[in-house]
Amino acid sequence: MSKFNLHLKIEAIRQYLSGNEGIKSIAKSFGINHEVLRMWIKQYEYHGLKAFEKTYTAYSLPFKLDVLNYMNENGTSPNEAAVIFNISSPGVIRRWRSQFNENGIDALKPKIKGRHRMTDKNKKGLKKQVPAEGSVEALQAELERLRMENAYFKKVECLSSKQGKITKQDKAQVVYELRLEFPVVALLAFAEVPRSTFYYWVKQFDKPSLDTDLKLLIHSIYEEHQGRYGYRRIRDELFNRGHRVNHKKVQRIMKELGLKSVVRMKKYRSYKGTVGKIAPNVLDRNFLAEKPNEKWVTDITEFKLFGEKMYLSPVLDLYNGEIITYTVGSRPTYSLVSEMLNKAFKRLSSEDKLLLHSDQGWHYQMKQFRQALKGQAITQSMSRKGTCYDNAVMENFFGIMKSEFLYLHEFESVDHFKQELARYIDYYNHKRIKSKLKGMSPVQYRAHAQQVA
Repeated sequence: MSKFNLHLKIEAIRQYLSGNEGIKSIAKSFGINHEVLRMWIKQYEYHGLKAFEKTYTAYSLPFKLDVLNYMNENGTSPNEAAVIFNISSPGVIRRWRSQFNENGIDALKPKIKGRHRMTDKNKKGLKKQVPAEGSVEALQAELERLRMENAYFKKVECLSSKQGKITKQDKAQVVYELRLEFPVVALLAFAEVPRSTFYYWVKQFDKPSLDTDLKLLIHSIYEEHQGRYGYRRIRDELFNRGHRVNHKKVQRIMKELGLKSVVRMKKYRSYKGTVGKIAPNVLDRNFLAEKPNEKWVTDITEFKLFGEKMYLSPVLDLYNGEIITYTVGSRPTYSLVSEMLNKAFKRLSSEDKLLLHSDQGWHYQMKQFRQALKGQAITQSMSRKGTCYDNAVMENFFGIMKSEFLYLHEFESVDHFKQELARYIDYYNHKRIKSKLKGMSPVQYRAHAQQVA
């Protein structure tokens, strides 16, 4: 920048301040780089004409550290720092930063100018000057060493309490953080970290994380589904959005972010012994259905709300896991099931040949229930006594519903609960994806299958 005289700089700045031309146009007319002109303008705005006065200042160590600390704390570039601190060239600051990163604080100390006469005494002391034992210098050196060890152990202890073990990367991070206070050479020797290892990790610290965008996306999906998704379902959702990511990587990132799917709870047992007729286990754990309305499962679950018991009775289609319909009541009466059944029948057509499976709950043994199924030509199936796995799909839904919805929300009233439950069922059917449905929601899967057919 020295080839441009003061008159040229002032004239270029004056033209810019007149507001008639842009920076690039003015820079082109003067034959200079537009970034150089931009820096002149900023220097003039900060310091006036004083910014262009020639100085032969030897910058002190505290001044250099102030500049680097300011850049680190405020995210300032060398160009901006050169303007703020009135330094002739940002290249000077880049050199300080490089020296500091490579050799620590010692590299920033001003060099003593001139040649020194080398005496025999000087030559001997050049190798290693050890202060005499008990001297002030020796005590000061010992105090500094103890201060360094104490600072190092504090940071290492903080890391070990979080991670359980300390790696070379962790040690390099501690040395990097303490480099402003203590010589890097001494820190590396104490930490037993090779120089090459330390500078390898220093370069990595400056690099942006390749997973930053992925972490934000995973966190966004997790929050969107209110913590209901585990790493497998988040992996599937990422795939739906065009991101092919291994499930193990998703699991690792979720662990780093502290994201964990909620825990499932137990269900209500409605078995009271034989009060009617028991149907055979026709389903026999064959939970696969080739088309909608071929196999349905149902059950009742119990939970507490406002200190009172509540009961939910849904019907689920095994073809795509869709909730066909449901009823909610404060008592597990037969009307809870009969109302649900009547609403579910509206989904059937004359061509459907349906199998309805349940446990041996007393509702499903009643004559009214069996006659209602017979009137629709529906085959009844029941789980074996005390064998919950025979109705595992329904059990699974109850666990998901309670962990994803019931225990994550606070409700103002029973009516408010019913409104939110309707929203959740709609979310479950239309938006919540499943791995076995090729990453689609139940309704999406059914619609996709109908389009293909």
